[in-house]
Amino acid sequence: MSKVDSQTQRTSCPNVHINMAILTDYARHKEKLEGKKSMNKTTISCNKSLIGFIFTVFGLLMTSMAHAEYGYNLTEGVTDFSQEVYGLHMIVFWICLVIAVLVFGVMFYSMFAHRKSKGVKAAQFSHSTTAEIIWTVIPILILVVMAIPATTALINMEAPRQLDENGKVVVDADGNTIPIQMEMTIKVTGYQWKWKYDYLGEGVSIISSLDKLSNAARQANPTVKLEDVENYLLDVDNPLVIPVNTNIRILLTANDVIHSWWVPEFGWKRDAIPGYVNEAWTNVKKIGTYRGQCAELCGKDHGFMPIVVNVVSKEDYTAWLSDQKVGETVKVVTATNNNNDEVITPETTVAEVVAEPVEWTQAELMTKGQEVYNMECATCHQTSGEGMGETFPALKGSAVVNGSIEENIKTVVFGKEGTAMQSFGGRLTESDIAAAITYTRNAWDNTAKDAVQPEDVKKIKNS
Repeated sequence: MSKVDSQTQRTSCPNVHINMAILTDYARHKEKLEGKKSMNKTTISCNKSLIGFIFTVFGLLMTSMAHAEYGYNLTEGVTDFSQEVYGLHMIVFWICLVIAVLVFGVMFYSMFAHRKSKGVKAAQFSHSTTAEIIWTVIPILILVVMAIPATTALINMEAPRQLDENGKVVVDADGNTIPIQMEMTIKVTGYQWKWKYDYLGEGVSIISSLDKLSNAARQANPTVKLEDVENYLLDVDNPLVIPVNTNIRILLTANDVIHSWWVPEFGWKRDAIPGYVNEAWTNVKKIGTYRGQCAELCGKDHGFMPIVVNVVSKEDYTAWLSDQKVGETVKVVTATNNNNDEVITPETTVAEVVAEPVEWTQAELMTKGQEVYNMECATCHQTSGEGMGETFPALKGSAVVNGSIEENIKTVVFGKEGTAMQSFGGRLTESDIAAAITYTRNAWDNTAKDAVQPEDVKKIKNS
């Protein structure tokens, strides 16, 4: 290497070092800028998440306020079992609350006290046998503690036992528990979309449907304003009537699809299944009116299948039952509050069992028929008789409605297999069926223009 080249190399080295330093500073400055941008993006993302959370909470609060009635806890109910379930629920609630406070307390403390800004370094370990034993054993013990009252509640629901005045189970001389004695039995049958109540051994049956005002208000072109209907969709024409402080066995089944009988204040619900009989029991401790609904999706009008139970004194129940057997009107005591204040509904009958004329005039059949049709048939076939597609065919201009009376009656009484047409023979009286058929054969410009008598329906049913 020449002297000149050596000198040139020595002269150029400082420039190279300077350029490298500039590049290094630029890279560091770029990293800081990118870091700030990343932090800004993170901050913006967190702010968006926070705003979204606030709007979600606000929306949920507004939604809950939109309901006329809402609560934050289970109802204690009016039966021993419902109160036992409520007590069990509160035990589990407080256990969950204590667990939540401990877990979130430790979590938030750890996040605050061991944050990176304080220079804390995370411990490096793969597992802890002691910790694993603790978080396995403690939950098992908690579950065992909760299982004891839960099992007791299930036993009391499925196999009720006699209790003494102190609430302790009564046993016989051999130490066996003594089952409680049922004082009456009611058979509940679910239909689309109503309930039938049979008082077994008494010869009294009730068909309970959505009340007329609610039914009118829910139509596409309502004739009644919704705000004018008290207990909208939670009222019926014929409520179930039972005596207070009485052990009642309830047998549940269905005639078409699966339904579910549920009154929240009783503390239980049971499915009503076609071809199968479920069993439940109740003993209501307070006079009052209690409302429920079908709790199983059972078709297009599932939401219009309410349950109303009037719990009355034993004396009033005996009087009501006696009058149902002889077909007279009765004053029913229906306390509407939980203070045992009796509210008398004058001249009210829960099942209208009245003396009917042997021969109905066409005008009488048309008047009653329109009422029956709007309650029982309009849901599917519409008040205009125009139906809804092939599933619910139009009755206006129908060959069945305008054809043979006998075939028309058979279709209504026995239903039509393979279609949505149900059997109404066991759900409606002969006069109701006769009136509804007469109405459909004379309404909407149908050409039959004749009348069907209850005796005609009776002959078909007994043939």
